[in-house]
Amino acid sequence: MDDDAPMTRVLPGRVRQNGYVVADLDTTVRHWTSTLGVGPWFMLRNLMLEPSEYRGGAVSTEVSIALANTGDLQIELIEPHGTSPSCYREFLDAGHEGLHHLAWWTDEFDATLGRAAASGWGVIQSGDLMGTRFCYFDTQTHPGTIAEVMELTDAGRWLASHVRDAAAEWDGSTDPVRTLF
Repeated sequence: MDDDAPMTRVLPGRVRQNGYVVADLDTTVRHWTSTLGVGPWFMLRNLMLEPSEYRGGAVSTEVSIALANTGDLQIELIEPHGTSPSCYREFLDAGHEGLHHLAWWTDEFDATLGRAAASGWGVIQSGDLMGTRFCYFDTQTHPGTIAEVMELTDAGRWLASHVRDAAAEWDGSTDPVRTLF
């Protein structure tokens, strides 16, 4: 690569989240808490990602999610439910479990999607979770890891700061699993 060539960034800023797809959310949360010391975890169970599109078709995707921070990096654990097609189900059905995506958060969601499209990135799945839009891209840069762009809304800012602040104040044992909403 030419060191003098200008670099065009498709994604804004730094990675804000590592997302893992798991077969058993509760077992995975226990591992992250007891073995890795990450927590507390905030659980969002049986969420419907609607509206949602997967590989160009409308789908109804149900997931349970757990969120925690380690420093400024948010960790997201996702367990898909049922057999509805999704990028999460596809990952598990291919025999994978673990790191699924890196996520960037942006106030300029539509502009970021435009840059991704102009770069030739294909959309794997997109949708809305409680008023926050998200989109997963096939970046073709690292097998098994995809890029997610999530719209940074007021609700998303609150959730991110709530999870981050709880992790900063956590003593490592008190209330390791907490329910949101």
